[in-house]
Amino acid sequence: MDGVVSEKLELNKILAAVSAGAVLERTKQALMALQPAAEPEEAERLLALTEEAQTALYTAGCGRVEAYPPLGDSLERAAKGAPLSCGELLAAAALLRSARTAYGGVQALGEGFPLLADIVRGLRFDAVLEEEIGACILSEEEVSDRASAELYRIRSNIRSLNERIRARLSEAVSGSEAKYLREGIVTMRDNRYVLPVRAEYKAKVRGFVHDRSASGATFFIEPEYILEMNNELRELAAVEREEVERILAQLSRRVGALYEELSEDVSRLVALDTAFAKAEFGYRGNCVRPVLSRSGEIAVVKGRHPLLDPRTAVPVSLSLGKTCRFLLVSGPNTGGKTVTLKMCGLFCLMAACGLFVPAAEGTVLSVFSKVFCDIGDAQSIEEDLSTFSSHIKNVIRITQQADEGSLVLIDELGGGTDPEEGQALAGAVLSYLLSRGCRGIVTTHYTALKEFAYAEEGIENASMEFDQNTLRPLYRLKAGVPGSSNAIAISRRLGLAEEILQRAVLNLSEGGRKFENVLRAAESSRIEADAAKAEAERLRAEWSKKLAETEAERSRLAAEREKVARMARAETRRAVNERAARAEELLAEMEKLAKLQEPTQADLIRARTLKNKIEDTAYALEAEETAAPRARVPVDPAAVRAGDRVFVPAFGDEGTVLSVNARKGEAAVQCGGMRMNVKLGSLLTAQSAEPRAAGSGEKQKPAQVQVVRRVAPAAEAKTELNVIGCTVLEAVQEVDAFLDRAALAGLEEVRIIHGMGTGRLREGIRRHLRGHPHAASFRGGVYGEGESGVTVVTLK
Repeated sequence: MDGVVSEKLELNKILAAVSAGAVLERTKQALMALQPAAEPEEAERLLALTEEAQTALYTAGCGRVEAYPPLGDSLERAAKGAPLSCGELLAAAALLRSARTAYGGVQALGEGFPLLADIVRGLRFDAVLEEEIGACILSEEEVSDRASAELYRIRSNIRSLNERIRARLSEAVSGSEAKYLREGIVTMRDNRYVLPVRAEYKAKVRGFVHDRSASGATFFIEPEYILEMNNELRELAAVEREEVERILAQLSRRVGALYEELSEDVSRLVALDTAFAKAEFGYRGNCVRPVLSRSGEIAVVKGRHPLLDPRTAVPVSLSLGKTCRFLLVSGPNTGGKTVTLKMCGLFCLMAACGLFVPAAEGTVLSVFSKVFCDIGDAQSIEEDLSTFSSHIKNVIRITQQADEGSLVLIDELGGGTDPEEGQALAGAVLSYLLSRGCRGIVTTHYTALKEFAYAEEGIENASMEFDQNTLRPLYRLKAGVPGSSNAIAISRRLGLAEEILQRAVLNLSEGGRKFENVLRAAESSRIEADAAKAEAERLRAEWSKKLAETEAERSRLAAEREKVARMARAETRRAVNERAARAEELLAEMEKLAKLQEPTQADLIRARTLKNKIEDTAYALEAEETAAPRARVPVDPAAVRAGDRVFVPAFGDEGTVLSVNARKGEAAVQCGGMRMNVKLGSLLTAQSAEPRAAGSGEKQKPAQVQVVRRVAPAAEAKTELNVIGCTVLEAVQEVDAFLDRAALAGLEEVRIIHGMGTGRLREGIRRHLRGHPHAASFRGGVYGEGESGVTVVTLK
């Protein structure tokens, strides 16, 4: 791509921002030299790679590429047999470590990252060599004593010999020769230990003079008695250097043997680091992955130029290439025409580079084989080019090279010369570009061009909106209508004298005044219509939401009614089954009495008693079967009193009203072991509630007292059981009986209230429930159900 286009559209600044997130220096260089893909397939692959990298970094928790120092030509020299320095070997070990960690990190992601996996699949590393280099080399200047046994022996001898030399010289410093010395210290010259002797006493110390001070007052003499030890020390130092060089050469040969693999590692780590840098740029900029079109379509949804402050930038939407191939954008100065034009071209280049764009979901972009732009003033004194000449040279190049696969962006086409000739030339250029089949955006202030866009196919007017009341641009693009330049209105806002403005109005041609007035009126009407449409859309969305809520509430109430009916049927089945079982027991006992050969008086009395019980059971059963359950209806909030039985839909059970707070519209209701405050408007009448006597606060006595008394024991087969205070053994027995009755009644879910306490009772009950024949599953209570003090059992 032309470097001028990259600079004009500011792609180079975007790539610099992306490279700031790279770890490796070579990645930064590669990103700054990045070229957009010329084929949609390659751009699609790059975008998919960026998406994988973003998911890996910010969702799957994958780490970044581990940094390593630049290697320069060290790998190539090692491959040719040259020994590497300590620092170069440490850099090679860092490369091996980076390749190993990158491979492990991406492999740990599992499936779903095929492009990242393809990059790391070619990474090669040698963990043994990496570990050996780290163990042998301590820093860029130092090899470890443990690098080899021979080096350890040599350095041990050197340390021992140094200690012996210092000990011998210390005797001299503190002995009879001390009076000859300048200072009571031992120093070194040419890596040999020497004594600083006063010049007047140099003949008193037998040895070899190695140096003297600048003033000549001190001579540095190596005493004869340490000469051999110094020679031995020099020999050991030479042997040490040879051993170090051998170790470095050996490690260098092993690195050189991996030259091709490590060179490939460098390329693949740069590719991986590039993908992660792109992903970070997109994540931090709230960017989205654009949809790539093969037909040259561009549809930006709420896009903002990435170099603008996202807190103040006004999103712009535009569409190009589907219904028209060119947009002619007009409107006021400083209204955002040039920024919009640049944004459109920049987004296409970013997508071709595999970068996400700062826009909303649904943004569609295309990959163009060529991108041309003529933006800004490129006049040149050296080349003797005026503003118009520089623009025309760009236009000439564009008209010569643009084709169907090109995107053309021209700012102020035909500007910088006589307006009449400029707009005539601009119209001709636009007609030619349309005939070449390319796509693009052109900005203008020319009225003739706006009329041209109305008459010509393939090109559409668009305008940057302007608020006529505040005389300020709105930075919003509106397709389908041209915009007025509003130069006089803007000049008035900026403070130009009214006298000058009035004269400017008079200088306008009559046709120009009429056209601009029509445009301004149309723009104002359109803005008002858009505002009304937006309000209508808001109201429609609001009412749609309310309608959905109403439907949801209707469904909830229908489900609640079904639940109540199901519970009533289950209660009826339970009562019938219980009465039938009791009757069978009584009949069986009577049959035993009838088989007696000589019944006693007591047996006869017992038989009559059983007969009465059977009649009572039959009567109660008939009453229960024939009595239709009363439908639950909302209670009258004004008539609720303490002691009333009510049904609480939120809890799915009946309870007793403890107290009423009319001011808050609430009632305290006891449901089993739970006490809760419930809104009066949500309460329903209970199936077991008795009607009040008219004009009386007392409940009417039931007409069939015995029927109610006989049904009362069935209350134990309700939806909850309270075993607080029981031992585990007692509680288990209660739970068995409770679940038997619940299963017989056909209940679906019941609650066992055991309290929190030490937790032994809760654990004992739950351990018993794991193998219970009636329990399908169980769970702890949630907020509003008693939490950990309650176990909720789902029955089979």
